[in-house]
Amino acid sequence: RALPQSKETLLQSYNKRLKDDVKSIMDNFTEIIKTAKFLILNDFPSVNEAIDQRNQQLRALREECDRKLVALRDEVSIDLYELEEEYYSSSSSLCEANDLPLCEAYWRLDLDTDSADGLSVPLPASPEPSAGPLQAAAPAHSHAGGPGPTEHA
Repeated sequence: RALPQSKETLLQSYNKRLKDDVKSIMDNFTEIIKTAKFLILNDFPSVNEAIDQRNQQLRALREECDRKLVALRDEVSIDLYELEEEYYSSSSSLCEANDLPLCEAYWRLDLDTDSADGLSVPLPASPEPSAGPLQAAAPAHSHAGGPGPTEHA
């Protein structure tokens, strides 16, 4: 059907205005999104609050891990003491007189492997049997520099 010229021009005018309005709406929406991104990224109070909350969560987790590690250390220390006590009290008939506590036996083993390097440290005499497993004489070297001998011959 053929529309009268005035209606056709009116329809073209409406289509042009519609396209312009849609383009304007899209431009405005794009600017709103850009502004929203700027506000979200630079909303320092909320970002700082989120960081503080995460820090609190991580501190709580660290404290819980520390408590568990301390409890585990205490439990292992007690068990080790009991095992050493049992070892030295029950196997005294099987042990030789020159048996060393576990820590000294470890250091002697370590010294035997280091003796090829020219390192030597005199070991103290064997502890008295009544001294107890944790009261044995300490090795002549200090643990301040880490494990192993610290004195050179």
